[in-house]
Amino acid sequence: MDELKEETLKNVDVADFAEKIVVDEIKEEEEEEEEEEEEDEDEEALPHSEFLDIFEEGLALIVQDPLLCDLPIQVTLEEVNSQVALEYGQAMTVRVCKPDGEVMPIVVVQSATVLDLKKAIRRYMELKQQREGGVKHISWKYVWRTFLLVFNGEKLEDDERKLKDYGIRNRDEVTFLKKLKKR
Repeated sequence: MDELKEETLKNVDVADFAEKIVVDEIKEEEEEEEEEEEEDEDEEALPHSEFLDIFEEGLALIVQDPLLCDLPIQVTLEEVNSQVALEYGQAMTVRVCKPDGEVMPIVVVQSATVLDLKKAIRRYMELKQQREGGVKHISWKYVWRTFLLVFNGEKLEDDERKLKDYGIRNRDEVTFLKKLKKR
């Protein structure tokens, strides 16, 4: 009889234990669902405009770093990456002088080609227009048909040639000149 009681107690204990595990699992699932709902509500509670304001405030703090202080307030990821590459010596600044006297500091990788420089000039001008307003569209086909880049009297005509092959190094000046018309 004692054996029967012990067996019954074991069965009851196992049943109670199993029930307790199931109840605990259900409670954990309910708590997880509640946490997920709260997170969803938190995400929905923050409007896009407020999120952008918070992001821009954080970005303004980052730009105050001594390495990034030369960058504009409305900085792009590409500009931050370029500045970091400059600091690590992976990029160089080519100063492009326009006919009106404006000097554009263009950042390109050390192994850049003439085509890479042209693309970087285009990105620089597009960002400048977005920030300052002005002309809505530039025909770059027209620009490169009408103007050329010159370094130390040598025309940068071969788009595939590396800037270093022309002798261009960090902080060198390249001039933006109007092509002479052929007769």
